[in-house]
Amino acid sequence: MTMTLLSRFGRTARAAVLPVAVALSATVLSGTTSASAANSLSMLGADVSTAQRAIDLGAAYYDASGNAKDPLDILKAAGVNYVRLRIWNNPASGYNNEAKVLAYAKTVKAKGLKLLIDFHYSDTWADPGNQNKPAAWSGHGISQLQTDVYNYTYGVCNSLKSQGTTPDSVQIGNEINVGMLWNDGKVVNSDFTNLSLLLKSGYNATKACNSGTKVIIHTADADSDTNARWFYDGIKAKGVNWDITGLSYYCMWHGTLANMGSVVSDMKSRYGKDVIIAETAYPFTTANADSTADSVTSGCSGYPITWAGQGAEFTAVQNTARSAGAIGVFYWEPTWYAVPGNGWDPTDIANSGDGWDNMAVFNWTGHLNPDIKWTA
Repeated sequence: MTMTLLSRFGRTARAAVLPVAVALSATVLSGTTSASAANSLSMLGADVSTAQRAIDLGAAYYDASGNAKDPLDILKAAGVNYVRLRIWNNPASGYNNEAKVLAYAKTVKAKGLKLLIDFHYSDTWADPGNQNKPAAWSGHGISQLQTDVYNYTYGVCNSLKSQGTTPDSVQIGNEINVGMLWNDGKVVNSDFTNLSLLLKSGYNATKACNSGTKVIIHTADADSDTNARWFYDGIKAKGVNWDITGLSYYCMWHGTLANMGSVVSDMKSRYGKDVIIAETAYPFTTANADSTADSVTSGCSGYPITWAGQGAEFTAVQNTARSAGAIGVFYWEPTWYAVPGNGWDPTDIANSGDGWDNMAVFNWTGHLNPDIKWTA
């Protein structure tokens, strides 16, 4: 079935189960933080993977005072210090491919921002329910796929390094709850063998390119400590190395802030690695800006679907993650307001719409929500 943004965020890989209880302070449970909290967020991030296309189409972005500026400058002034860019192997649209990522990486680094490269290892969206091989690798088995992952990861990293934009971190796969590069890299009957081989290839390639680049392994398991333990225990048992545990958290799909805080806290203590919320977002309206239905049409208790509610929910996510011991939070696609021609479908980018227009932090005329702040 042709993927929609709704399926991209449907989170259907495994049913959520109750998390293992982890004792947390009242500050985590309430989504607030105390002045004495020792932890801070050093990765204040935004995934702006659609911004390059929007700018090419002439989209305008305005700060909270109504001044037209580059969206990266606006986000940096709001507290962002880290940009996440997804990379697809050979997308039909051309956007988010290696050449486009290399070009935009120069802009990111010129702004003094750090860079996270999110390898999907696909020609299109990769998520818990979709992990399709790129067409060029479609007939490859697990042995060849290990070489593919190594060579592609190293090649992209080295190209970035050669132009002076070495990535500060990379993701080896995107929301790989049950594996990547299906079916060869899919986890079946809790057998992590093939997935571990692919993850090791990506890790080794990254470190061969630049030993200081941090490797993130990212799942959408902020909803369930049991699921998160199943996954990270599974790859650890196979000898997989990683530097940062990445989790997705969208309250409408992944449950309460307290639950997310419990998972973050347990992941940090169980594996002794830094943790980030690699994706989060919240709607500011239930209205729709174009012909494509919104992916999210409901909110979460305590946070109205308004600009103020969006700002408050994002602040609460940051505060909860910080109090639980995370080092970073990334807002997913804050710049993706509805711009004709900047659709969700890479095979029809010019005609498909934007199901995320009510989740961006810029409204439909490109003005920033003044209540959105990234805070250390």
